[in-house]
Amino acid sequence: MGATGGLIGFVAVSAIAAVLIAAAMTPAVAIAGLAANSTIDVFEAIPDSLSIGELAEGSNIYATNADGSYHKLATFYEQNREEAGWEDISQFVKDAAVAVEDPRFWEHGGVDLQGTVRAVALTLMDDDNMQGGSSLTQQYVKNVLVQNAVMAASTPEEQEAAVAAAIETTPYRKLKEMRMAIALEKRYSKAEILRGYLNIAHFGGTVYGIEAASKYFFGGVSAMDLTLEQAASLIAIVNNPEKFRLDRPESEKNGEANGYAANTLRRDHILGKMLEHGKITAAQFDTAVATAVSPVVTSPNTGCQAAGGSGFFCDYVYWTIRNDDAFGATPDERIEKLRRGGLEIYTTLDLPLQVTAEAALNENVPSVDPRFDVGATAVTVQPNTGRVLSMVQNKTFSNDPEVLEANGPGWTSVNYNTDIDYGGSSGFQPGSTYKVFTLAEWLNAGHSLRENFDGRKRSFSRWINSCTGNFTAAFNPRNDDGRIASDAVNATKWSVNTSYMAMASQLDLCKLQQTIEAFDIHRADGDPLQMNPSDVLGTQEVAPITMAAAFAGIANGGLTCSPIVIDRILDRSGAELEPPKSTCRQSVEPSVAAAMAYAMRQTFSGDGTAVASNTGSGVPHIGKTGTTDDAKDTWMIGSSTTAATAVWVGNVIYDANLRDLSFESGAAATARHRIWPRIMAYADARWGGAAFAEPDPSAFRVIQADIPDVRGKTLEEARGILEGAGFGFDDAGPQDSELPAGQVSSTNPTGTAPKGSVVSVHTSNGALVLLPGVIGLSEQAARAALAGFAVQVRVVAVTDKALDGKVTESNPAPGTPIRPGAAVEITVGRSG
Repeated sequence: MGATGGLIGFVAVSAIAAVLIAAAMTPAVAIAGLAANSTIDVFEAIPDSLSIGELAEGSNIYATNADGSYHKLATFYEQNREEAGWEDISQFVKDAAVAVEDPRFWEHGGVDLQGTVRAVALTLMDDDNMQGGSSLTQQYVKNVLVQNAVMAASTPEEQEAAVAAAIETTPYRKLKEMRMAIALEKRYSKAEILRGYLNIAHFGGTVYGIEAASKYFFGGVSAMDLTLEQAASLIAIVNNPEKFRLDRPESEKNGEANGYAANTLRRDHILGKMLEHGKITAAQFDTAVATAVSPVVTSPNTGCQAAGGSGFFCDYVYWTIRNDDAFGATPDERIEKLRRGGLEIYTTLDLPLQVTAEAALNENVPSVDPRFDVGATAVTVQPNTGRVLSMVQNKTFSNDPEVLEANGPGWTSVNYNTDIDYGGSSGFQPGSTYKVFTLAEWLNAGHSLRENFDGRKRSFSRWINSCTGNFTAAFNPRNDDGRIASDAVNATKWSVNTSYMAMASQLDLCKLQQTIEAFDIHRADGDPLQMNPSDVLGTQEVAPITMAAAFAGIANGGLTCSPIVIDRILDRSGAELEPPKSTCRQSVEPSVAAAMAYAMRQTFSGDGTAVASNTGSGVPHIGKTGTTDDAKDTWMIGSSTTAATAVWVGNVIYDANLRDLSFESGAAATARHRIWPRIMAYADARWGGAAFAEPDPSAFRVIQADIPDVRGKTLEEARGILEGAGFGFDDAGPQDSELPAGQVSSTNPTGTAPKGSVVSVHTSNGALVLLPGVIGLSEQAARAALAGFAVQVRVVAVTDKALDGKVTESNPAPGTPIRPGAAVEITVGRSG
């Protein structure tokens, strides 16, 4: 609309306004005879109902200090606003707003006729300077209409269109605002309207409302504590937020160099109006105008980047809300609730533990390494609740592409602790930490901790799978060192690959997968979990938080609770909202968990693989180390009864061998053992930990079995018989024997042995013969029978004539296996 057209419309509106004001103050019968009947009809046709919805208000996320107080991590908002009560707003602010915007605010009924007429007159005198003439109540109505349009829109484009429609300069919109203002003043007190105006007002950028503006522009000062000149500077911004805002110190027209000239000029005008209307004294005026405008811009904690080292945990909270339909039907609705809903979100994060974990990680793993893309995480979960107590990463969090580009590989938006659907990565191979689930199924299937098996290095090719069918797939794992374990305790203590493959080869892989899934183990990328033979050794990509929660479940008697990050949520009214709950399931029976815990405790003793992670606190721990092929990923996961921590150090991408590298803190492959005990030592000191339940004695049973007699069998026949009887088979090679070459000549042990133990089987080399029986033969006949042996004769005197000249004894005894050519001594009797 051009200036002339706008002026005509404005004059018409002003004329109607007079009738509207009269209508607001005069009974209809008193104006029935006016010539403006048609105008009143127009007026009556305009809706007067104004729905004052909830203002968009940011949501705050808090962590807990050691003393139980709360620390704000971050704020999510679309409009940075904190609603203030009437008593929470300085009188200077209230007086400044009224003095400059609507001096007759306390007297009129919603529309100021004098102000409207004055605006028309000024506009007539200056066609290029159209005056609004709106009362504070009208301005409040306009802001509410804009706010309602914003809240109803779902996308930025929808918001822009809705706001444009709400503020379109037309006579009808002006009449609508007037009618609504008149109706509003009949429903609310003046104080309520002025408070609403000050809470909804825009102060530039994303800053809305007097409380947020006060804290933002003046160093955290609350609206109730504003000085006179500060109050006037803020009210100055409302007139034209872009022109008068104080957070652009480089501005040529309103910046630090010129003393914020534009704002100062408007502020002093407001101060003059306050003096004119008797709200301040001349002395107050003189002091205020002599005071320079001096903003101390204090940006609020906006988004998770502001949470510092807790940024990745904060982002996990964000994704938890985004993925939970309790917060809205769609992800967009849930995030809008977070940005506009004024929620107070109290998380599970324990700030002292978080700080400890940050220091432990940052002092032992760099954020950037020129040799490879280094990654490291540590996450702690409370066993009986699933509460995530800390979550750290060796990077700095940001989800701003420009920030990420500017800062390089030390910054990322990817949370290595979590699943891809929660802002995380596609996961990492957990290596030997995964073996504990085979231990669980070993015990589930009725095996014991001390039951023997053949843990030697060999090829495994027979696999049972009741779900997809048995199959043959040769797998030849190697061990990290030369130790071999023949029971589950030592297999766990030393983390022997071949021993665990021996256990798995006796299990149903289908049931093993079901046990793994019972601990809520799943792939971080969302793909189905696989159960190939190699997966026994941890080749599926899993998120660290998933592993931490599973170990917490073992420590919790087999009851695994899903991770949660929110303890309480309050809405803007202070009412409690239901936070996402942990789901707990009995992954294994308590007796199985107790037996697992026993074996996992041994890793911290003697020559166990987790000895380097001992905290020295005296608190009992269970644990398991993990190292993937070529040391690409290294893990230390363990738990007390009060805290479970998973530490991962490895390659984000690429394949550097951590055993070949060192950090400033020491060997890269052992960084996990410098991080885990620091975190857990703090947890031990803070929360302690009870002793783990001892296993039932049956968990240690060793079943004895008779070793079958396989002498004279072929080697393969002996293998089948022994393995069929539940023993391991070891080809111990040939030995001297009288049996035909190739036949089994002996076993070690013989008799009985623990079922599952290895029986060494020797085969004959055919090198021996049985010594012939020569007792009772004549010396000559004996010599003939012993041809091929070196015969020596010993003569003894006898009295029995029947023994005269006869062999009475041989050494070795007849029937003894002996090598041909060996010496044989015979004794011959001689009488008289």
